[in-house]
Amino acid sequence: MRNKPSKILVEEACRTSRLVEKLRRNLPAAQFEVVETISDSPLRDPRRLEVVQFRGRFLKSCPGTRHYFCCGYQILHFGVQCSLNCTYCILQAYLNHPNLRIFGNQEDLFRELRQELATHRERLYRIGTGEFTDSLLVDPWTEFSRDLVPFFAKQPNAVLELKTKTDFIDNLRDLDHRGHTLAAWSLNAAPIRRREETAATTIKQRLAAAKKVAQWGYKLAFHFDPMIEYPGWREGYREVLDRLFSSVDTSRIVWISLGAFRFMPELKPIIQRRHPGSTVIYGEFIRGLDGKLRYFRDIRVELYAWMVDRIREVDAHICVYLCMEGEDIWQQVFGFSPQERGGLPAMLDKAVETRMGIAPR
Repeated sequence: MRNKPSKILVEEACRTSRLVEKLRRNLPAAQFEVVETISDSPLRDPRRLEVVQFRGRFLKSCPGTRHYFCCGYQILHFGVQCSLNCTYCILQAYLNHPNLRIFGNQEDLFRELRQELATHRERLYRIGTGEFTDSLLVDPWTEFSRDLVPFFAKQPNAVLELKTKTDFIDNLRDLDHRGHTLAAWSLNAAPIRRREETAATTIKQRLAAAKKVAQWGYKLAFHFDPMIEYPGWREGYREVLDRLFSSVDTSRIVWISLGAFRFMPELKPIIQRRHPGSTVIYGEFIRGLDGKLRYFRDIRVELYAWMVDRIREVDAHICVYLCMEGEDIWQQVFGFSPQERGGLPAMLDKAVETRMGIAPR
């Protein structure tokens, strides 16, 4: 959302919340309207921002499946939808309302977080906010990170991952993060960024932001997901890897994830309608065990193995993992199964311990 929201729709229950106070201060030219409740309208308005009272659980497990290895990630649910309009985005089929929506009752969010982390102090929590929306997309106006990062700095058994395709990092400067926050970026080959992520920042801008936050003491993570096969994909992904490793010291990187493009069948007609120029859905796909359409096995193995080899050439100790893949793919790509190393969650917990120096006490 490079353009500031011009209309803020606020539910009555959130009218006096700190979040709305911040929005009024940071968006003085916006039109604010308070209503009893906000319904799920099918009308898309990219300049509209909705503030609602959320009544569910804020902290949820990543929606994995028993057929593939899951990382054991916990999602901190602070809002839904995204205005970056990436052609392949699963949110187009996953959510029943099209507009960007954030939760105004953040005091409840922090109360739930505090109770959960205190109840299981023996456990390491890897928590991220970038599953149902971009972690930093609205941060210039909500300033949510300025509350969230210092909160996690005080939690001995938790780390926070802020995943974004923006360069909205100004609020992270000078925060007392104590090494408990990872700044993370989704990356892709430049031709894919230009065609399929047109409203997101460029790869150059993302890596410049990553370099800055690393200088501010933050550790980093990067996610090549979805990787997309296209003519010349090796050159495209080689270029972005070269740019990544020339921008940041690899010792700052805690993990890199790889995930080949996969999608629910119902997403295909949505992409055809909303993004008629996109070709991402016309590759060689087969229905996976989770019902999603995935590239043929040989294509996925080739994508992953090639990326792992390039990463290992630069730093053999970075934790690289596959998102939602099974044992056979892991064996072909890495020569081992996560189960041989205690499971994928244990591998990522180990990366947190070795690269961030954080482990439950």
